[in-house]
Amino acid sequence: MSSGTTGLAWFKSSYSGTQGDDCVEIAIAEHAVHVRDSKDVTRPAFAVGRDGWRQFVRFASER
Repeated sequence: MSSGTTGLAWFKSSYSGTQGDDCVEIAIAEHAVHVRDSKDVTRPAFAVGRDGWRQFVRFASER
């Protein structure tokens, strides 16, 4: 994991199950939302600008 993501508070959606399904975790920072694979948290995370994240959530909620 990159040093830029240490100390972030990671969480999964309340819609995520407990069966170990394919999930992502997010951590909200001042200028970005960081995303990582919940099954392998040692892999690098990526960051999306907050405006881009809002657009993604809006798009996903319309489906």
